[in-house]
Amino acid sequence: MTDMVKTPEAELLDDAGVQAFIVNGYMLVETDFPASFHESICEQIDAVMARRGNPNDDILDEVPDLQKVYDHPKVRGALMSLLGEDFKMNSHRHCHYSGSGARGGHWHQDSLNVRHHQIWRVLAMYYPQDVTEDMGPTVVLPGTQYHNTPTALMSTYMNFKDQVALSVKAGTVAITHYDIWHAWMHNTSGKHRRMLKFLFDRTTEPTQPSWDTTPDSSMYLGVGSTWLAIDDQTAAYKHRVMWRNAWRWLRGEPVEER
Repeated sequence: MTDMVKTPEAELLDDAGVQAFIVNGYMLVETDFPASFHESICEQIDAVMARRGNPNDDILDEVPDLQKVYDHPKVRGALMSLLGEDFKMNSHRHCHYSGSGARGGHWHQDSLNVRHHQIWRVLAMYYPQDVTEDMGPTVVLPGTQYHNTPTALMSTYMNFKDQVALSVKAGTVAITHYDIWHAWMHNTSGKHRRMLKFLFDRTTEPTQPSWDTTPDSSMYLGVGSTWLAIDDQTAAYKHRVMWRNAWRWLRGEPVEER
């Protein structure tokens, strides 16, 4: 978990936090609401599902307390750091409601990926209950937000050695790059797993850093960097160029021409 600087409305990421997101494509933010808050969210979601089924984009209207999660200073600060001060909540959102016995989902990206260094959209996935491995957690594959792979091909993949299962505690918000590879596992727990997926968009190109930065900060990704292991030397070189360009773009600086 990265350190954050406190402000009245947002706790911004520092340089290391932004750089880690550029490389890995995801981060976990833990809110500090009382357990009763998350329990109430679960009860409200269960009641909605029983009454009308999945409300899809209407989930925020049905459970308005969800807005408090995304207004939390740590969550808002992370979003502001990655998307700029004028970021917007997208009108599309969804409640993933996985009952016991639900089968997992295959690897996919949520849109047609165009390989680039810019961060225009993120997913912010809130888990109102503890998620254990037998509940079918979300799984992400760090660093894949820069990969162009047809969905039909991705759907044939199984497990990867570097995949990360998001077995998290109640109140966690997983913020991921919109194009990161992700899936979910089988739920064999005898319990429901609830995950609220909200999208957030950047509205303007960055002209300066929107996080807590130091004036002389740089993104060192040379030999010895251990943020993300890449076996292929050529692929590792290309990723480092991409990472540096993402860093420079977010700072409002010219990118490398390669």
